[in-house]
Amino acid sequence: MPRTIDEQLTKYLTDVHSIEEQALQQLRTAPKIAGDEELGQVFRQHLAETEDQERRVREHLTARGDEASRIKDLVARAGGVGMVLFARSQPDTPGKLVAHAYSYEHMEMAAYDLLAIAADCAGDQETVDLARSIREQENAMATRLAERFDLAVDASLRRVGDESPGEHLTDYLADAHAIEEQAIRLLEKGRGIAGQSDLARVFSDHLEETRGHQSVVRARLEARGSDPSRLKDAAMRVGAFNLTAFFSAQPDTPAKLAGFAFAFEHLEIGGYEQLGRVAARAGDQETARVAERIIADERTAAAAIHRQFRAAMEASLKAQTVA
Repeated sequence: MPRTIDEQLTKYLTDVHSIEEQALQQLRTAPKIAGDEELGQVFRQHLAETEDQERRVREHLTARGDEASRIKDLVARAGGVGMVLFARSQPDTPGKLVAHAYSYEHMEMAAYDLLAIAADCAGDQETVDLARSIREQENAMATRLAERFDLAVDASLRRVGDESPGEHLTDYLADAHAIEEQAIRLLEKGRGIAGQSDLARVFSDHLEETRGHQSVVRARLEARGSDPSRLKDAAMRVGAFNLTAFFSAQPDTPAKLAGFAFAFEHLEIGGYEQLGRVAARAGDQETARVAERIIADERTAAAAIHRQFRAAMEASLKAQTVA
């Protein structure tokens, strides 16, 4: 375990390097499965940016007399391949790809925000500047993806065939219900892991809101003569259990938990952005309005989590008795 703040800063730098390695694995394949030339170009543009980001972090580590973690990088590359395989296996590949990429960009933004806070605590302005510079590039990519949710929906509907959007809306609702199932489990466990903190209170408040979201989505499924997918919900519960076990084992839990929760909120936002568009195309205005209301709630929750980043990082450093 790192015993000085400088050693901890090195650990966070190797973390963001592995995140960039994972991003590279995703971005090298994404243009081939994006289902739309404009979407493909967005991913190709960010691939070049990400190659430069990886180089900058690696060179910064070298200048500090350190090096990237081979083990972390190998695990990250494997995870990147897994995400692409998941997206490719879905009938609505372009939509799933864009939603996950949108969430991943926010995970990177969170990682660089937290790195900048740690570097600020260490008095390392060079690392602060590096983190903020790359963070801005990740934010720009997230914006480019958000501006193309319509393209992602159109590409997804083309991929699933000639049926009307209404025939696929039930699948999007079932996906939303399953994501809320995972969110509920994460928030339940997360507030316990976060302990007596403002972050725990944010999780607790959003937990009640999330249960309401799931109830509303279930009602829309029932209105369309369907039910939630037990298989999807069960898979999401297992995923949430594995993630909370991972966070419980981390020495810097508060910071990692806050960063992941911020990214997960944007996975939900990406999913509801697409659900709302499919509903509108299907003429289901009530479902479109539900999606819009939930998006607003998720954005508010994401902002509340983001406001806890500094406190979460300071708690993480304190927990590791960093001097």
